[in-house]
Amino acid sequence: MFVGREEELSGLAALLRKKTPSLVTCRGRRRIGKSTLIREFAKQADRLIAIEGLAPRPGLTNRDQLQAFARQLAQQSAIPEVALEHWPQAFQLLGSAIRDEWTVVLLDEVSWLGGFDPDFPGHLKTAWDNVFKKTPKIVLVLCGSVSTWITDNILNNTGFVGRDSWDIVLAELPLHHCNRFWGKGGDRVSPAEKLAFLSVTGGVPKYLEELDPRLSADENIRRLCFQREGILFREFDQIFSDVFGKRAEGYKAIIESLAHGSRTVSEISQDLGKERSGHMTGYLENLVLGGFLARDAVFDPKTGQPTRTEKYRLRDNYARFYLRYVAPRRDSIEKGLLRTLSLDQLPEWDVVLGLQFENLVLNNVPSLARQMGLERTPLLAAAPYSQRATARKKGYQIDLLMRTKHALYVVEIKRRRAIDFAVVDEVREKTHCLPLDRRLSVRTALVYDGTLDSRVEAEGYFDFIIPFARFLE
Repeated sequence: MFVGREEELSGLAALLRKKTPSLVTCRGRRRIGKSTLIREFAKQADRLIAIEGLAPRPGLTNRDQLQAFARQLAQQSAIPEVALEHWPQAFQLLGSAIRDEWTVVLLDEVSWLGGFDPDFPGHLKTAWDNVFKKTPKIVLVLCGSVSTWITDNILNNTGFVGRDSWDIVLAELPLHHCNRFWGKGGDRVSPAEKLAFLSVTGGVPKYLEELDPRLSADENIRRLCFQREGILFREFDQIFSDVFGKRAEGYKAIIESLAHGSRTVSEISQDLGKERSGHMTGYLENLVLGGFLARDAVFDPKTGQPTRTEKYRLRDNYARFYLRYVAPRRDSIEKGLLRTLSLDQLPEWDVVLGLQFENLVLNNVPSLARQMGLERTPLLAAAPYSQRATARKKGYQIDLLMRTKHALYVVEIKRRRAIDFAVVDEVREKTHCLPLDRRLSVRTALVYDGTLDSRVEAEGYFDFIIPFARFLE
């Protein structure tokens, strides 16, 4: 099932109107739909040759990757399978399979292909200059889940400077595209039920494809997360072992540290009992590039300029849900003890879904901005904002603070069965505490799911009141 990605497809389609070959990089977390996107794009070309690297496993060698390369190429061309000795030979063989027609060549999970040969990027660069570049009707796509490998070996490699035509960083689907996974009967499913499922999966296409629209959200979550056969029960460890290999445990430790809230580098280091170092910063940067974390720059509301403080947030809803609710119950799930679990019986279930809802909204700021009429207004900054309590001042937290040239937007994100009038007083107090430039306007917004007290809208305090259902439209 292919949904959305119109902007990415449009950018790729333009490459077919060139008179020169194109080198494309495509990055993003596992299951985000990278290869699916390229295969959809290839329908506009005459031909697709797709070669995927072998997933990491004990005993895997460079020769195994070369053999898999030769086998896949033989299956998709008239070239017989041969025993390849090295990558220059492999790329030369691939070049001989390309004819005078528009061909998309997909090297999928390219970091797996080249992971055993430190000279792989150099061989690829030479092949591009001397083989592929001489074929004008080719789009060579280097695709991978290990975003850092592509960044280090291709995008930041001096040998490739000026050679890449297009770099795609594939993010989760916007919520209005996610809505389409409920199919033709989706209009009969309530927004609240859709939200419950999306709170667990986020906008990751592969997870959404596992949805059974005939079942309730609770039943889908139980089936996928709380049964040992379910993909979302097995997925977490697989993601990290595939993407980060031998360093998987170090990355998982950072993710676990952020499962209960955003933290600075120093706070993460302290929690893990490690020194703050470039090594830790590098791990965090890799998780940001991989789509698991967001780096939220704390900014000065008066100027819109970032301060020296940065907080890392676990933006991946699936990873957060897994760590909060699935991992602590692994043993019971393995034994089949939770097959008839009622999710409402889980401790703090509503609280956790509220935090997941907040994360969904933070991951869909462009959609929120459009609903607030800001689609043509540049945002100088948009991030959660907080102030610690001091002897003189009360601490507070703003779910989302957005800054334009002339205004601040204070956004409260609330998911409860019943949202009473107290939300007005809460936001009014937070707004009053904000350090403000008097030349700035201040506007308020409430993004919510649940039953809203009629007095909230009648009060007229919020400039924008946005129910979750609008994100699905």
